[in-house]
Amino acid sequence: MPRSIWTGAISFGLVTVPVKLYSAVSRKSVRFHQLNRETGVRIQQKRVDPTTGDEVPYEDIVKGYELTPDRYVVIEPGELEALDPKKTKSIEIEDFVALDEIDPIYFDHPYYLAPGAGGAKPYRLLLEAMRATGRVAIANVVIRSKQQLVAVRPMGDGALAMSTMVYPDEVVDPATIDELSAAGEIEINERELDIAKQLVDSLAGAFEADRYRDTYREQVLSLVERKAEGEEIAVQPAAEEDDAPVPDLMSALKASLDAVKARDGNGGTQSKQAPAKQASPSKPAAKKPAAKRTASKQ
Repeated sequence: MPRSIWTGAISFGLVTVPVKLYSAVSRKSVRFHQLNRETGVRIQQKRVDPTTGDEVPYEDIVKGYELTPDRYVVIEPGELEALDPKKTKSIEIEDFVALDEIDPIYFDHPYYLAPGAGGAKPYRLLLEAMRATGRVAIANVVIRSKQQLVAVRPMGDGALAMSTMVYPDEVVDPATIDELSAAGEIEINERELDIAKQLVDSLAGAFEADRYRDTYREQVLSLVERKAEGEEIAVQPAAEEDDAPVPDLMSALKASLDAVKARDGNGGTQSKQAPAKQASPSKPAAKKPAAKRTASKQ
């Protein structure tokens, strides 16, 4: 059963709504440890001073901000503590805005807010008011000694969701990426655009989160399970790249559209149906927005 990771209150005007915070996602990435191939023993990571080769005790480690390579400003723990944001237990709403005014690039980590003791009625009132007005609350909150910009919105039949957000100066300006600037100068003719629009329409359908799975994670877990049971895995050689010429853009668009029409059998207008769910070697995940995550090494 999920456990709350923070308790506090939503504050808007003179109204206070006691709430509890729960993480809305449970990451399913496959994690590996580094082992000694010869002994099978897990490798330890040590903090070592490269100039002496000696391990540095934890109490002798301080934080340093790099000015230039090999030149740092040393910051003491007490100096940072003096700058800590005020540790309130309040989600202080500053504005109510329309959800479609927020670019998704600003959203970071999702949470659920549940009513705290005595907060069921004001919680429901705030939820229904935002649902009726089509508004999302933008607020500030301090979680784990870090000030966070957040968006609070109604979700589903009776829940408030809260997403932490990145600040504008943390978003990379796409104009600084040379390839994007060059792409904006390319001219597209009407015929190419018309076929591309037909292809998009032929693949259009309602968003159904259950249709999408992390197939790579499933394959990795299957591999682990088979090897744990003693199966020998034969690594197949990589297929050689085909030297066939790349079709021109118009030919590729037409071929793609024809393939979709042939698949659907009715000109590509058939609605896409969710494929049958396949068994996964891991526990089924709760419904949530699709998240991109791959296996990583520690």
